[in-house]
Amino acid sequence: MARNSAQDNPLAPVTIAVGQEDLLLDRAVREVVVAARAADADTDVRDLTSDQLQPGTLAELTSPSLFAERKVVVVRNAHDLSADTIKDVKAYLGAPAEEITLVLLHAGAAKGKGLLDAARKAGAREVACPKMTKPADRLAFVKSEFRALGRSATPDACQALVDSIGSDLRELASAVTQLVSDIEGTIDEAVVGRYYTGRAEASSFTVADRAVEGRAAEALEALRWSLSTGVAPVMITSALAQGVRAIGKLSSARGGRPADLARELGMPPWKIDRVRQQMRGWTPDGVSVALRAVAEADAGVKGGGDDPEYALEKAVVAIARAARARRG
Repeated sequence: MARNSAQDNPLAPVTIAVGQEDLLLDRAVREVVVAARAADADTDVRDLTSDQLQPGTLAELTSPSLFAERKVVVVRNAHDLSADTIKDVKAYLGAPAEEITLVLLHAGAAKGKGLLDAARKAGAREVACPKMTKPADRLAFVKSEFRALGRSATPDACQALVDSIGSDLRELASAVTQLVSDIEGTIDEAVVGRYYTGRAEASSFTVADRAVEGRAAEALEALRWSLSTGVAPVMITSALAQGVRAIGKLSSARGGRPADLARELGMPPWKIDRVRQQMRGWTPDGVSVALRAVAEADAGVKGGGDDPEYALEKAVVAIARAARARRG
């Protein structure tokens, strides 16, 4: 592969975006497309799914053109390519075409690892797009978004934004952009509160908090409001699962200071205090019942049932009842 495949050059012959975070994958693609169109406004962009790249398709897309046009070829879910197509891609990696940038989006797991290894061996530019599953990762992401836009935000403001918005990176990035656009000077926690308190009350995490506290009516109200404002059902089941698992983890942990438990359980200290307050009515059997209810709801919202909303309502009621088991 040509030496212009330096890691900082978005117009390297081949870029591999590795990970499962959709926002970061899309940004990796956009960076390449923007650079290509800056070099040639008429750049042709072909954005393909793995099933659209059949054996022979890559050769057609990268064959010399009479007009010598610049082209970007994006292949999503490259780990799902067929064996014959992977052979085509590996052969292409050895002799990439001029004026063409190939972008492979790969989950980074074991499936299709041979293609990933071949791209790395060929010197492809690599962009990491890991799934941000830890609150600390999302907090770091928010801080980096503010820095990238040249603005200052206090640590408390960044934490409040993560607490309010949740785990969706697209929504977090959008919130940062909105705040930077609307607010002059340093963005603090009070500003975030004014903008997103209502959003937090309608979030999936509020549904989970009310459910694990045994407040069924409030949880159902928050659930219906969340669904009406476009919160994805799968986000709500995820929040419910996190809430119940936190109860289970803390109830089985050794006693100690919040800071010590935080290190042991992988939770921030403030969450230890909150979960301690929420777990007062729980029993081990109640945790088991609630986890089964979440699993059933998760199956229901992912296609296993006809009515995702009903599946969520059923889970919320079951969790709230489990939360009151010790109270009788």
